[in-house]
Amino acid sequence: MVPRLATALTGPLLDLERRILAAETAIEHWLRGWWQAHTPPFYASVDLRNAGFKLAPVDTNLFPGGFNNLNPVFLPLCVQAAMTAVDRVCPEAKNLLLIPENHTRNQHYLLNLARLAAILRHTGLNVRLGSLLPEIIAPTILDLPDGQQLTLEPLRRLGPEGRRLGLDDFDPCAVLLNNDLSAGVPPLLQGLEGQYIIPPLSAGWHARRKSHHFAAYQEVAKEFGDLLDIDPWLINPEFEVCGKINFQEQSAELRGEDCLATSVDTLLYRIRAKYKEYGIDSPPFVIVKADAGTYGMGIMTVRDASEVKDLSRRQRNKMAVGKGGSQVHEVMIQEGVPTVETVNEGTAEPVVYMIDRYVVGGFYRVHGERGVDENLNAPGMHFEPLAFETGCTLPDSCLGPDAPPNRFYAYGVVARLALLAACLELERNP
Repeated sequence: MVPRLATALTGPLLDLERRILAAETAIEHWLRGWWQAHTPPFYASVDLRNAGFKLAPVDTNLFPGGFNNLNPVFLPLCVQAAMTAVDRVCPEAKNLLLIPENHTRNQHYLLNLARLAAILRHTGLNVRLGSLLPEIIAPTILDLPDGQQLTLEPLRRLGPEGRRLGLDDFDPCAVLLNNDLSAGVPPLLQGLEGQYIIPPLSAGWHARRKSHHFAAYQEVAKEFGDLLDIDPWLINPEFEVCGKINFQEQSAELRGEDCLATSVDTLLYRIRAKYKEYGIDSPPFVIVKADAGTYGMGIMTVRDASEVKDLSRRQRNKMAVGKGGSQVHEVMIQEGVPTVETVNEGTAEPVVYMIDRYVVGGFYRVHGERGVDENLNAPGMHFEPLAFETGCTLPDSCLGPDAPPNRFYAYGVVARLALLAACLELERNP
């Protein structure tokens, strides 16, 4: 039996959740229609925020790295979904090359790789790991904290013209990236022919922009709002973009802080109007974040435009650099969505995982030292696997909207809306 959810969910019941439960049949039919016209990413994870008055995605990751945090009970669902994803990309696949991040010392990430490789092997694939690290010149065995081992092997260009990527004695049909390419596309991954690269190279953070994703999400939210006859704002975090930033400059004028302050002020004005419309008496805030990047780097909470003028050296240094030392020159100013959820008195937000078009599980990101209006993807966080009575796609109309099967169904629906947005995003930026 799947254990009951042990988290303390707080906050008022959402009318939105009730509407989602009542419209389950229409929603699933509508989603099926979308998937007939669009190809979902191979996998993705979505960070959600439940404010009690609003339920919205705040980030979508196309190279998810937390499969080890999923409840093991749902591994069969992961395998079934992965079978669909493999059949969609390369139905004749026998060999698959998995390319990870260069985090050989991050034990949690290595456990993620082990779990992901196991899922893929259960689909009938021979899975081997090829490393982009230049120091990996021979098969290298890594010991994991749970007793497992991973073998990283040096990548090779194959074929008479070197147009394929593989390993010694291993020519894969498909290459699955679990590396977000924040530092750009390595030469080894360029100019390949006759192989499926998933996700496509354009999904890497060297090219991808969060603002493009949320622009696509706005379109999806509008159509979904029409379907349920709701205000799309209830599921959509509004945003602005400022692409004139240089946090390393000494002069505030040269740093582009006027652009940033104007964008913050504009967005806060729109949020205040919505708060007034819905009778929300808490002060609004925005999140300033790098328009490209991940790992919770380059993020700050802002409650007034004056806070982004004359930033301190420490604040500028924090915002100036993203993952891998990349310089931040474009930022997205996103509507802040507070969270009303807690786990053992720690501030929490759900993260939903998907393979192909299926929700396969999730977990709570929890931080005991961060507030409801702060970024939780920071040192000191930990994860609590979500546990479902019946799975996140089987709501129970006999229970209240805050019952675990129903609340997580709502989470799964909104996460899939973000997945639809990712489809549009990748189609428009091939």
